[in-house]
Amino acid sequence: RAHAYTRQLMETEARMSREAWVRATDASGFVYGEVTSLQGQVIALQEQVTTLQGQQGLARDHTQSELPEEAGGSA
Repeated sequence: RAHAYTRQLMETEARMSREAWVRATDASGFVYGEVTSLQGQVIALQEQVTTLQGQQGLARDHTQSELPEEAGGSA
């Protein structure tokens, strides 16, 4: 009788362990997908920042090249 109870406990523990493993694996896969998605978003945002910085640099260079002409024309 004690053996049957012990066997039942072991089977229950094994089943619960398998179920927990499946849940953990599913959660890990979900988190991996989320991280991958966020990495893609970060890369896209970095590219946008780089583009905007380049445009800002071009605008700054254009403005600086105009300043001496305006200063020279008003003198």
